[in-house]
Amino acid sequence: MSAWILPDHIADVLPSEARHIEELRRGLLDTACAYGYELVMPPLLEHLDSLLSGSGEALDLLTFKLVDQLSGRTLGIRPDTTQQVARIDAHLLNRKGVTRLCYCGPVLHAKPDRPHATREPLQFGAEIYGHAGVEADVEVIALATQSLRVAQLHDFSVDLADVRIVQRLLAGLLVDLPTLRRVHAALAVKDASELASLTRDFPQAQRDGLRALLHLYGDVEVLAEAEKALAAIPGVAPILADLRQLASRIDSPAVTFDLADLRGYSYYSGMRFAIYARGVTDALVRGGRYDEVGAAFGRSRPAVGFSLDIKQLVPVVEPRPLKAAIRAPWVDRHDMREVIARLRQTGETVVCALPGHDDEVDEFNCDRELAEVDGQWIVRSI
Repeated sequence: MSAWILPDHIADVLPSEARHIEELRRGLLDTACAYGYELVMPPLLEHLDSLLSGSGEALDLLTFKLVDQLSGRTLGIRPDTTQQVARIDAHLLNRKGVTRLCYCGPVLHAKPDRPHATREPLQFGAEIYGHAGVEADVEVIALATQSLRVAQLHDFSVDLADVRIVQRLLAGLLVDLPTLRRVHAALAVKDASELASLTRDFPQAQRDGLRALLHLYGDVEVLAEAEKALAAIPGVAPILADLRQLASRIDSPAVTFDLADLRGYSYYSGMRFAIYARGVTDALVRGGRYDEVGAAFGRSRPAVGFSLDIKQLVPVVEPRPLKAAIRAPWVDRHDMREVIARLRQTGETVVCALPGHDDEVDEFNCDRELAEVDGQWIVRSI
């Protein structure tokens, strides 16, 4: 095997894409900062029992595990950052009021979470702790949509769901965990025959309600259909009212609903949302409520947030133009070095062309040059 071959779904990031990723990273973090979110940097690996506390099987299967040679304990490389930020909120900050946190860093997946995906996403996310009202939901979705606009993506739709609807449908039923997971999977992929087989012994109202969920997707009219189809299920009407209120306050080209969507991690406890770009089948952003996420760390309080993979975002948005730069000849003179230093201090990019390589500048648009005119170094257009 050649020494340069990388593992499956792991890849080097070359200059053009790396430049785009870094520009997006800076733009997204600046946007979160403008909304009042504080940056945190959790470690890439930590003790497995802490990393996966309360996260469910999905994250466990995505986690690379190894043994710490110092302590002998099992460590995990983070597959997601939400659990770590919850730990920071619960133990390290331990604030009483609202806390807004954001992060951006690599995560590692033991297997790709979707076809053709990288196993090394660059995850950006933002989370609010300490407020249970719809205001926090609205703010998080607003930041998520603004993040896409900062990435110069404007044609997208926000899709809403709420895990409590299925919870209400299954309340009081004695369902073992493997069957419950299969029910969730059947709902997610809208497999009517599988769902019918799994629920054949359920009470009629629950069976009819779960079957109805398979068709409850589309625009806001879906909520009215759901009110009728799920009228016999206690506690569903207020959830649908919450979704209607939330949708009315979202600034997006389109707002849709998929009341059977349970994809994502098991820590979600209420409203969930996904953002899709036109012509792209995979969600670019996923988020929602996970009020119980801090319980494993001894501090359960309201929480809502979202995350996205910047590497997934890059192929969807328009390529960034090359940065304007100044091309300078390679001249070993003190006066020229001083001129170049002053230009760089003002924020200019100055590329010194090495002898014999005058035109070999790939990742910059050298629209000006540094030239000597009458004994003075000046910048002029090319």
